[in-house]
Order: sequence, then C-alpha cells, then structure tokens
Amino acid sequence: MPVFDLATTELRALNQALHALDKSGPAEDFEITNPRGAHAVAVGIDAPVNVTIKGSVGYYCAGMNEQANVTVNGNAGPGVAENMMSGKVVIKGDASQCAGATAHGGLLVIEGNASSRCGISMKGVDIVVKGNIGHMSAFMAQSGNLVVLGDAGDALGDSLYEARLFVRGTVKSLGADCEKKEMRPEHIDLLTKLLADAGVTDVKPEEFTRYGSARTLYNFNVDNFDAY
Repeated sequence: MPVFDLATTELRALNQALHALDKSGPAEDFEITNPRGAHAVAVGIDAPVNVTIKGSVGYYCAGMNEQANVTVNGNAGPGVAENMMSGKVVIKGDASQCAGATAHGGLLVIEGNASSRCGISMKGVDIVVKGNIGHMSAFMAQSGNLVVLGDAGDALGDSLYEARLFVRGTVKSLGADCEKKEMRPEHIDLLTKLLADAGVTDVKPEEFTRYGSARTLYNFNVDNFDAY
C-alpha cells in the first residue's frame, strides 16, 4: 500500500500519483499521513481507490471526486467534497463551511458537525451529517438529499429547488421558499437507505422531518413533481 507522508513529500506528488491511477483498474489503497491542514489533498481523483488521511485537512479536500472512497480521520476545512461527482467521502470529525458545495453525486458523510452553507447549490449529492449544520445550509440546493441527525441553523433551504432535506432535530428558521413537507412512504424508504449507507443504525427514519421547496420562487418542471 502506498503511504505518502506530507511532512516529507510534496502535495503535488501525492495528487499526481492519484491522478495517474487507472480509472477502470482494480481498487487500490492509499494512506496519507501528516496532512497538517494542507489544502487540496486528494483532489480530482477519478479511479476506484481507497484513500485514508490520518489527520485534519484544509480547503477543498476530495474536491471533484469520482469513484474514490476518501476517509479523513480528523476535521476538514471549507469546501470538502466540492463538486464531487461520485464515490464516498467520510469526515470523522467536523467540516467547515460549504461542505459538499455544488456536488453532483456520491455520498458525503460528516460524523461531527458541519458549519454554514452545508450543501450549498448541491446538484445531486447525498449528504449525511451526524451532528448539527450551520446557517444557510442547502442554499439554492438543486437536487439530492441532505440528512441531518442534529439541529439546523438559520435560513435552512433558502431559495431551494428540488433537493430533499431531512432534519431529526430542531430548525432555527427556514429560508425563503422552504417549507415543511409530508413524509411519504417513499421518503421513509429513501431515508432508510441513506442512513444505512452512512453507517447509522440506531436512528429511525420516522424521527425526521422533511423540508422542501414551496415552488413560489421559480418555474418548476412538472416532470419532477415527485421530488416535492
């Protein structure tokens, strides 16, 4: 298993090695030690690789991820998994602002808390936060699912499009055009799967409240009616 010690190895060398992997090849394991808050660790991967980062990272860790499974054994700075397309990113600690911003697919799991603007402009990603989320989360969220086991801050889902928001705790306030929605059987099924994928086994989907768009700020597509 390749091990990159960022105390002695340049970050560029690590990312070049990850970018050189065969995107259709067998899964490999990479280990990164001493990240020391470095920015852009493990960005732009497009291969079935398992990356374990032993420590906290700075900005944009695992950004633009495709296929890879990236685990951060620490905290993550702003923009973790930004513009992720597929794969899975797990943060064992807390995540700073804009986690999962503009992400199109894959699964982002934050085992601690997420700061402000979690899931901003998300475009299809699934995000599960086991703690709380900060203000303006899911701002202009277009599609995908945001699951929060804790509480949500001010202005949740402001200017929301077709994303689904599930919050187990309290919501300090809802943003413009975001409203409480009925929890239908298909949402229970969806939430059951998302919780299982995130390794959550001690919480029932019935404990959550669903929020979505009131559809007053934009012209929605009737073909996507089921999203509401």
